[in-house]
Amino acid sequence: MIAPRGPEDVRAVIDALVSDPGYRDSIVAHQIQPAEEPKYAPLPDDLDARLVPALASRGIQQLYTHQRAAYDHATAGRHTVVVTPTASGKTLCYNLPVLNALLADPGARALYLFPTKALSRDQSAELLALMQAATGDDAGDAGTGSLLGTAVYDGDTPPSERRIVRDRAHVVMSNPDMLHAAILPHHARWMRLFENLKYVVLDELHTYRGVFGSHLANVLRRLRRVCRFHGSDPVFICSSATIANAASFASRLLELPVELVEENGAPLGERHFVMVNPPIANPALGLRASYLGVARRIASRFLKASVHTIVFCGSRTVTEVMTKYLKDLFRSRVDRAPRVVGYRGGYLPRERRGIETGLRDGSILGVVSTNALELGIDIGTLDACVLAGYPGTIASTRQQAGRAGRRQGASVGVLVLRSHPLDQYIADHPEFLLDATPEQAQLNADNLQILVSHLKCAAFELPIEDAEAASAAFGEAEDVQALLGWLEEHGVVRHTGGRWHWSADSYPATDISLRSVTSTNFVVVDTTRNQNDVIAEVDYSWAFTTLYEGAIYMVQSEQYHVDKLDWDRRKAYVRKVESEYYTDAMSYAKVKVLQILREGLGRREGKAATASRVSLVPTPVSPAFGEVEVIRKAIGYKKIKFYTQENLGWGDILLPEDIYHTQAAWVTVPPAIIEALGVPASVPQSDLIDALHGVANVLHGLAALLLMCDGRDMGVVIGDQRKDYFLQPAIPGRPAEKPPEQFEPTIFLYDQYSGGIGLAEALHPRFGELLVGALERLGACDCAHGCPSCVGPDLEVGPRAKGLATRLVSLLLAGLQPGEAAAPTSPAEASGSSV
Repeated sequence: MIAPRGPEDVRAVIDALVSDPGYRDSIVAHQIQPAEEPKYAPLPDDLDARLVPALASRGIQQLYTHQRAAYDHATAGRHTVVVTPTASGKTLCYNLPVLNALLADPGARALYLFPTKALSRDQSAELLALMQAATGDDAGDAGTGSLLGTAVYDGDTPPSERRIVRDRAHVVMSNPDMLHAAILPHHARWMRLFENLKYVVLDELHTYRGVFGSHLANVLRRLRRVCRFHGSDPVFICSSATIANAASFASRLLELPVELVEENGAPLGERHFVMVNPPIANPALGLRASYLGVARRIASRFLKASVHTIVFCGSRTVTEVMTKYLKDLFRSRVDRAPRVVGYRGGYLPRERRGIETGLRDGSILGVVSTNALELGIDIGTLDACVLAGYPGTIASTRQQAGRAGRRQGASVGVLVLRSHPLDQYIADHPEFLLDATPEQAQLNADNLQILVSHLKCAAFELPIEDAEAASAAFGEAEDVQALLGWLEEHGVVRHTGGRWHWSADSYPATDISLRSVTSTNFVVVDTTRNQNDVIAEVDYSWAFTTLYEGAIYMVQSEQYHVDKLDWDRRKAYVRKVESEYYTDAMSYAKVKVLQILREGLGRREGKAATASRVSLVPTPVSPAFGEVEVIRKAIGYKKIKFYTQENLGWGDILLPEDIYHTQAAWVTVPPAIIEALGVPASVPQSDLIDALHGVANVLHGLAALLLMCDGRDMGVVIGDQRKDYFLQPAIPGRPAEKPPEQFEPTIFLYDQYSGGIGLAEALHPRFGELLVGALERLGACDCAHGCPSCVGPDLEVGPRAKGLATRLVSLLLAGLQPGEAAAPTSPAEASGSSV
């Protein structure tokens, strides 16, 4: 175990970093949040007497004000959402009223829902400890036959234990996926839970946005329906990181009125937040130093000083590469090498839990993670957090940086910006990140593709009454009745006696994944010693770009060569190797317009206009919005040398296409603008293609800023609106595809989720703002011909790309007619925008 450093040690490392001449000119902001004193409230008078000494044994003599407020609302039967910072004691906000109810009535039940398995197991241990402190030997795991029990019910729960959980657990800890697929369809087996359900807890509410949230809203509709059938009406207690619309979002998710608790009463230690923009390494090309290299050097400062540190990376590949880099730093210190590990989705449960235990007990000094550790799982006391690249949203940035810090003493978060238009916009406007309000979380529970899926599940669970279909129980009554009629036509349901009955042979919940297009995972099998050990799991969507034959797949920075991928059996066979490179897949997408829903440009009715006050007007340049089909295909991969980032070669990827329907916003460049641009339209790798490529790069980056969403939720494609031509990555040895003679160049921005999540729809009327922002970014960038901070490196997009892209954006804005383009949105105004 490595003893945690004191606050003065942490502050010394921070001071050395910000005063280092090598970083001084690269630090674009250094914000210091002073320490805050706690605000207390007395324990409630109606608290069970057994809980008073139990809390005292944990050092709790009184509550923080937000904990008391949450307790009062919940025990009064009011649905509640608690929004306070990381490590502010939100867990007690729901554990206290739940445990108080269980002690008063041992027949009562509670259901806890967490977005990840790790969180449910972590919180199970927390609640179990409080139960044991309150009741001595009377409390324990549900399988022990104790008076009060808590149990985890997820995909890792052995079949032999599942009946015990159903029969004995007073608190069932699970996740939305298991509620959807394993609990609600078998609600008769869970009668004891549903007849006595007093509380439902939804932790990490802010994660339930977009597709996941839209699915969960329908799962909760089904949950409340099953509860009514069994005679219960539970109170919902939600907790969330800071988002702009916590109360309205919770109310929309639950379709119930909620009380908001947002006044934090917990103490906060001094917190530093430093933003570092890597210096220009090649002025001629506008290339900056590697953000990974800068993040590695900053993280190593903290690790060498024995400061417990977490590094967040934007992808699984980058996480493994960074883990290798940090392990290599200490590889020579065999006797006293600090323990540095990686953490990401795909690791096996045993390995994940071992890492979580090591973080809590202090035996792990540093961890490199994807956003998997962004959530509130207990990972002990961390004093430093390094973010390798902007996470995509203000809320995620603050949540990740907040993983470092204690209630007393100094902590630090360091954001290292990438050479990306969005990151560089933040470098130019640090106040956007430091002072703006976090994003609004959004969902669309009435998305027809999602709604029809859950109507099938609801009909399987219980017949749907005509009165239910005509009410708001499943959204708009007209849509619900039309969908039920459509399902009857297809033999899925049957209407008789005023009810819609399930009539198909299938089990609908198994065909619906709440988070992705398919729920089928791949397993990674290590054949190095002919033992065929399973070392990891990979989601279906990740298999296209990580498990192709020839790939280097990494686990804890150890390299494995993918020898064979059995697509049908969902197995990848790998062997351990010592590789000097890692692999990076290249893919492309094609977009086929299925239906144009709207054409025209959004015009703001004043500076403070909201999305609902955007009108559409016809213009010579008319952005469009509609339904599209997206075809994604991985076509090849690069071999990238560790540390130097040299490209050592290429390889082909021979995998099937991934096809789904979604929504897109697009703009087609009219012939008159092409003529004014003065470039040919049908020459391979022409100046027009370079200009389009550059504009697409900057629009894609800034769309995430305008919509206040994660940039990975949207894709971008350059193609022809009506013909089957789309720009693809160039691979040596392959001829570039030639545009058709009559080319209608179009830039598509589409939702990267089946059915769409509303991003393209929100973007369409605001294309004017997006183009104005693009022109501002192009003008603010100091490069001569193009760089990753604006249009992309000139070696990729051509030496004339920046100039042509700037002129193309200006011409598109002029084509919107004078006065039609919205004024640029300031960071302060942008913070109030919503998806």
